[in-house]
Amino acid sequence: MKQGKTLSELGGELQRQRLNRQDFLADTRSLEMQSDSLGSTLRLSVDDQPLTFAVGEIAHQQIAARLNIPFRYYQKMQATVPHLLDQNVNTWFDHNPERRMVRVLDGNVRAFLSDRYRRLDNLELCAAVLPVINEMKGANIESCEVTPSHLYIKVVNRKLKAEVRVGDVVQAGFVVSNSEVGLGSLRVEPLVFRLVCKNGLICKDLAQKKYHVGRQVNLSDDSAYEVYSDETLAQDDKAFFMKVQDIVRAAVDEAKFLLTVDKMRESTQIPLEHNPVKSVELLADKFLITENERGDILRQLFFGGDNTRYGLVNAVTSASKIAKSYERATDLERIGGEILALPVPRNILPPPPLTSCHSIPAYESISA
Repeated sequence: MKQGKTLSELGGELQRQRLNRQDFLADTRSLEMQSDSLGSTLRLSVDDQPLTFAVGEIAHQQIAARLNIPFRYYQKMQATVPHLLDQNVNTWFDHNPERRMVRVLDGNVRAFLSDRYRRLDNLELCAAVLPVINEMKGANIESCEVTPSHLYIKVVNRKLKAEVRVGDVVQAGFVVSNSEVGLGSLRVEPLVFRLVCKNGLICKDLAQKKYHVGRQVNLSDDSAYEVYSDETLAQDDKAFFMKVQDIVRAAVDEAKFLLTVDKMRESTQIPLEHNPVKSVELLADKFLITENERGDILRQLFFGGDNTRYGLVNAVTSASKIAKSYERATDLERIGGEILALPVPRNILPPPPLTSCHSIPAYESISA
């Protein structure tokens, strides 16, 4: 499992972000993009005062998607004819006016979202779930990180374990993740942690989703204004995060953990249909794995010497530890879970019976 920040470092960064963030609700007619060879800025008029912010990559993608501009064409204009990008964006801002939430951090537009987007922020999430995790016997935060798009807290319960093979012990856990920039729901997903190589596998199919959708805020004119947390919103958030606390308290379901271990044991009986090189090539095509990642996975598969589906899963999750970013490492952990969940080929012998597992509290997931 790729390591990120310490818990203390995470807390410090979230506090810093809180002090340096701004949120605006704006009619698109009050927005103006200006681009040159150095990048793009977005200008807002707030109480007749112009504010200008640099536009981040995620916000560029969201602006292109909202205006129905193909992103490859958007990038081509951005790189070669910046004034044409401005003309396209500003024309559509005026031609199809609507209200949008513009999220800013450190002077950069980090997200361009619906005016109904509900802000479920990382600092409040941590304040809600960390005390609950601390109360769990045997629970340990194995890894945590905040990236430009997500917060991740990966928890392992050292007392809740089972064997896949003799001596190959896995432990139950869960991942809490959230996006402040509209790239995913607030989720709690099952995590299986393999002790022998410190790999994590995320079973994303067992998570439910709840999206960041809230009440629409009325604007009286074609202006923009900064958004603050009002008392009503604070009360709504308090009730919501109380539900999150209940879900985290029941973060791992014994039956689902055993089903996952059962799938892992079953995968040890499923030989790869092709040689390792071909198997990794097919995997790369199916899951959009890069050339460098393909090489990392193939090396891990050779090192492991296990030409079964279980070996392939472990090769992917091992490669996640050397991924270029924490975000991508988590993607690979989820891909490992997807490989495990693939249909079983015919004529495969049933797996041996499961070893016993210590008592595990129930799991549930939340989506925003």
